Amino acid sequence: MLFDMDGTLVDSEKVWSVGLTLLADHYGGELSEAARKAMVGTNMTDSMRILHEDLGLPMTKDATDVSVVWLEERVKELFRGGLVWRPGAKELLASLRAADVPLALVTATHRHLVDVALVTIGADNFDAVVAGDEVDQTKPHPMPYLTAARLVGADPARCVAVEDSPNGVRSARAAGCAVLGVPCEVDLDAEGVTLVGSLLDVDVDYLHKLVG
Repeated sequence: MLFDMDGTLVDSEKVWSVGLTLLADHYGGELSEAARKAMVGTNMTDSMRILHEDLGLPMTKDATDVSVVWLEERVKELFRGGLVWRPGAKELLASLRAADVPLALVTATHRHLVDVALVTIGADNFDAVVAGDEVDQTKPHPMPYLTAARLVGADPARCVAVEDSPNGVRSARAAGCAVLGVPCEVDLDAEGVTLVGSLLDVDVDYLHKLVG
């Protein structure tokens, strides 16, 4: 089992929205709803490009790097306050651990923020963690999920990836994983994806059926 983090296991997309609102306000602007939705599931570099374009800010790497540092420090403070589990996520992780299913966390979020989030999620829930700054290519490239499958010693075709974003779904599908989509902030295309309303609708037997 390969799990995305933000919006899938924890309701942290709303935390990111708070941080992005603060960043836009820092620059004297207001982030559009369309730009915010376009950021869901993207890596930090692409998110900052979207923000800078939306606010009419300089698009140089130095300028966007400054925004990354500013945003991540604010979000880290918010993460330290604790994160809210998505419905059913905590219970599903516990069931999978009890069934000895190998688990990996696969996220576009940078490792120093993931480590803070893991205080809530539990580092001991996962056999491997793949953060956004630990791979050469991030979602929607298949590398994050291919890396996670390799780290847990599994054939990607025998893995179920759980995602809430279009980029994450594309990444997992390109890696050859079965994909369980649990929409949070944005809608997901049903093609090639099993969609559920929440992880409350899922148990270990259900997940086994997704890979035959």
